[in-house]
Amino acid sequence: MQIFNSITKTKEDFKFFGDKIKIYVCGPTVYDYLHIGNSRPLIVFDTLRRYLKDLYYEYDIDFVQNFTDIDDKIIKKALNENKTSEEIAEKYMQEAIVDIQGLNILPYTHSPRVTEEIPAIIQMIDVLVKKGNAYEIDGNVYFDSKSCEYGILKNINNDELQTRLENNTNNTKKHETDFVLWKAKKDGEPFYKSPWGDGRPGWHIECSAIIKKYLGDTIDIHCGGSDLLFPHHENEIAQSSCANNTNLANYFMHNGFINIDDEKMSKSLGNFLTIRDIANNFGYNTLRFFILSSHYRSIINYSNESLISAKNGLERINQFIQNLKFLIKTKNTVQVNLQQDFYDKSDEISLNFHLAMQDDLNTSLAISTIFDYIKFVNTNGEKICVELLTEIYEEIKKFLNILGIKLHENKDISTEIEDLIKQREDARKNKNFKLADEIREKILNLGVTIEDTRAGVRWKYNE
Repeated sequence: MQIFNSITKTKEDFKFFGDKIKIYVCGPTVYDYLHIGNSRPLIVFDTLRRYLKDLYYEYDIDFVQNFTDIDDKIIKKALNENKTSEEIAEKYMQEAIVDIQGLNILPYTHSPRVTEEIPAIIQMIDVLVKKGNAYEIDGNVYFDSKSCEYGILKNINNDELQTRLENNTNNTKKHETDFVLWKAKKDGEPFYKSPWGDGRPGWHIECSAIIKKYLGDTIDIHCGGSDLLFPHHENEIAQSSCANNTNLANYFMHNGFINIDDEKMSKSLGNFLTIRDIANNFGYNTLRFFILSSHYRSIINYSNESLISAKNGLERINQFIQNLKFLIKTKNTVQVNLQQDFYDKSDEISLNFHLAMQDDLNTSLAISTIFDYIKFVNTNGEKICVELLTEIYEEIKKFLNILGIKLHENKDISTEIEDLIKQREDARKNKNFKLADEIREKILNLGVTIEDTRAGVRWKYNE
């Protein structure tokens, strides 16, 4: 498998060392409902995990995502709502879990809260201070960006980096690119004890400490959104490499942004959408299908039309699965002119799915192979033997499971309708078209529309 490594800016063969694959994804800050931008790393890297597990089934995958439950945004919201930071964080973490489960994200190996990892964070900061990579001023601890190679992800030097940063409002720092590891206590804010006084951790150090505790000094893949590339992941690399004397991660993967109606999402523009908003209108499954219908590194544009299109595409797949199940169940099992080229075509489509997934997780192209299967069966269904149809059914189910797409439940037609469809088929074969039409009308009154195709009878519930 090849993945695009943000460090080298090229696709590389994925290689891992040891008896496990170790993956870390930067998790959400729980101060509000998760927005649609949060959905993309959740879905994309869950799909990466699912495919790696299929590809390297004999290996375990340790998959860690954190919850940032102490942060300036959480504190600000708590003050505005006259609540504690703990109340705000707990409320929105539980809401985040609802969305995460709704999106069919596999359970994490570990999902630590930052507030539960303060000892590990303090320990890493202490190491950096003692090694001369960090310094303390007035209870604040800063990482010295001049003490290491800084700018690996951006591939620019420190002087160039300084011009990209906002004006330094903290004159106590030695260098503009230095960043905070520990924040001194402020009135009205939660705090923890530390060797440098009461305070709380900075944002960047939390991920480095969590990775070290749960996954070790070096991991295989570090994932997150493109907005985290700088400074968050840049700072993680610097502090972790100094503390651990080794690389933080062998590969960095970053997903692209999501625009809303061709504009950047912003509360000020009134186009801020939460995952819950979209799920209430279209369903979690449709949102997941929409996200995976584009390559993870591309910028994608959300609109109601795009979600309607995704819903229709997903419905087409679901309806095909139901019709395929019906075709397998009712088809004559006698093999008639079994042709090897049908098996070859099926193998080709299956191979194309895996080639797409192994080419930097190209889920868009992988999804297109499912529609190739639909076209293949719809064109040749009456000629394809039950055994191959069954193989295709199982293969598509496997593909959908890798993509994390759920099939509609309770959509099978009743035995009564199934029997009526068989009776109608017998009537048509006997050229009793009047009876066939009467049975069709009876089926329609029971809420099902049927369609005669070359692949056999197709059916769907009436809307």
